[in-house]
Amino acid sequence: MRILDHVAAQGSADVTQLSRLLGVSQATVRRDLRHLSEQRLLDRTHGGALAGGLSIELPLQHRADQRSPQKRAIARAAAALVPDGAVVGLTGGTTTTEVARLLADRGPVTIVTNAVNIAASLVLRPSVTLIVIGGTARSQSYELVGPIAEKTLADHHTDIAFLGVDGISAAHGCTTHDQLEAATDRAFALHSGRTVVVADHSKIGRTTFAKICPTADVHTLITDPEAPTAELSAIGDAGVRVTVAG
Repeated sequence: MRILDHVAAQGSADVTQLSRLLGVSQATVRRDLRHLSEQRLLDRTHGGALAGGLSIELPLQHRADQRSPQKRAIARAAAALVPDGAVVGLTGGTTTTEVARLLADRGPVTIVTNAVNIAASLVLRPSVTLIVIGGTARSQSYELVGPIAEKTLADHHTDIAFLGVDGISAAHGCTTHDQLEAATDRAFALHSGRTVVVADHSKIGRTTFAKICPTADVHTLITDPEAPTAELSAIGDAGVRVTVAG
């Protein structure tokens, strides 16, 4: 939704500004803001809205259609890295969900995931051996996180792990919004032979609250052609193989 995108990027917005941006009436904007506020996706103010924190984390259903062509291209490049019969770790996220779909269509594959939406879509697929790790459910990302998840991951090894992140930069590494999610993602990376970050251009050069791992711990970054070239060069200089898909 464009309102959420705008408020997340700017930190705040007023009704007049949003009305001009969207080409709709101020009454329509107020109605949409009221609906989003009721869903606790932003904070209403007199005449506008605030992000309600340092950075808004959009729930998965609101992110699913954002930059879909780029994410599909990234997912295709990611799936191409997986040999038949591999054991694959998948964290939650819209791009990793697309990777899961492609791998299931191709099969055979073993998938280890903490994302309940990915698990639900794969559980009946005969070409997939599915392992779902336990934990505390996060409604924003549909992921199971926390000590239970980390212990389960410590007892298993994946050939390749695909991480969805909220930010990756040469200076600050991979980051996400939630501390528990960061620790669980870190466990995916720690117990995998190869760590691949799948991130569209909006995540490149961005830093959010909780650190997952240093840039040097990432083997491959797959992104799209709109990613800033200077930041990609810096990430590459840190020892990461950078693939631009599109």
